[in-house]
Amino acid sequence: MMSEKGVQVPRALVSGPSAFIPAKEILKQGANQDILIESFLSLGRVDHITMVMALHPAYLSCFLRTQHALLELDGPLPRHWRHYITIMAAARHHCSYLVQQHSAGFLEAGGEESWLSGLEHAPTKLSSLQTLNKLLAHRPWLITQQHIQELVCPGADPRWSLAELIHAVVLMAHTHSLCSFVWGCGLNPEPDHIGGYTFQPPSPDHLPRSPHSPAHEEGRQELVDGAMEVEVLMKRMVELQQQEEEYTQEEMATRFERERSESIPTAVVRGAPPDLVLCLVEEPEFRYEDFAPRGEQAPPTMRAQDYSWEDHGFSLVNRLLPDMGQLLDEKFQVVSNLTYHRMAMHEGVDTHTLRKALWNYIHCLYGIRYDDYDYGSVNVLLERSLKVFVKTMACHPEQTSARIYHTFWRHFRHSEKVHANLIVMEARLQAALLYTLRAITHYMR
Repeated sequence: MMSEKGVQVPRALVSGPSAFIPAKEILKQGANQDILIESFLSLGRVDHITMVMALHPAYLSCFLRTQHALLELDGPLPRHWRHYITIMAAARHHCSYLVQQHSAGFLEAGGEESWLSGLEHAPTKLSSLQTLNKLLAHRPWLITQQHIQELVCPGADPRWSLAELIHAVVLMAHTHSLCSFVWGCGLNPEPDHIGGYTFQPPSPDHLPRSPHSPAHEEGRQELVDGAMEVEVLMKRMVELQQQEEEYTQEEMATRFERERSESIPTAVVRGAPPDLVLCLVEEPEFRYEDFAPRGEQAPPTMRAQDYSWEDHGFSLVNRLLPDMGQLLDEKFQVVSNLTYHRMAMHEGVDTHTLRKALWNYIHCLYGIRYDDYDYGSVNVLLERSLKVFVKTMACHPEQTSARIYHTFWRHFRHSEKVHANLIVMEARLQAALLYTLRAITHYMR
């Protein structure tokens, strides 16, 4: 009707929530209707993040609760500030999907439109988070009590309270890890995002692709005999579970260092991000850097025994931001225990060793070491193409491509790859929080 009246009507440029996962795979699971209805009632839409996460309803449920508490429930920060902090964090990883989503939320919450055209238009108090945002996103091990002191000590201008700061820190870390999920699952822009619609009529031969979708780099590798790979992986998992060999602390430390300083290339360097993202990034050239080989300037290892989420981080977050520690802890627990006892075409499989290897490998990339874990298991269970994917997702998510996604676990279900994405996202979130919470603890002493 509108077209007949001469009004230009946009049409969606892309079909389905993900450029990597066929839409029918995402939409065929009818059991998730309830959670999608719940999401629709709270957000007013079912966005692509929710649709892909709905492959794992138990996780989606606690993710939505946490995000709702961070953005909407009572807390020390005004609602439009929360969205703006999220926008600043998403811009670090060139994630125009989240920048656009939260720009809409920011304006709905009464935010000043000029702030979206550059950090210089935002209040000084918000722009004073830039250093912390940059370190949290790319090198959280560099965060010290000095960074905390500059924001919260009595002479700081403008001064953050500890409660405000912890709210901002959790928002930033949550968003950085969510960027890993958005890029790692190849999420398409929403139909109302730039790159998600066009006013041009469809061309007869193909649907144009979104310029910001990771899908424009096609590259599905030929499937070799992946069934064999699955059999080998299952055999290795069983062998590790039965292994009784004990290693010395020195040998365990050496295995950790070998894993941490291994050279895993992260593939693509993308073109420049869109202006709506770049204007919100200070020092865009500041990125994750590989740890130097042993003997050179490697950052000190954080031993999980000295500062852990269970013994230290959880109670600090709960004290400064009531209930948030509980929500985060539930999310970490759900993702750690999430299993369907299957792997590729096999049922009744105990996947615990594989899930633990993934989690500990990501913490290893962030310099966190578990004294009682044998890092030799990581090399046994995570083949190189999986390591490339995980490291890209955890450290440079904006460089994830369709090729990297399709190359690992070639005979696994898409839902299993999304499961791996969830582990990367939560392990990365916890690692970044641990460094910042440790710095806050040192400041408070």
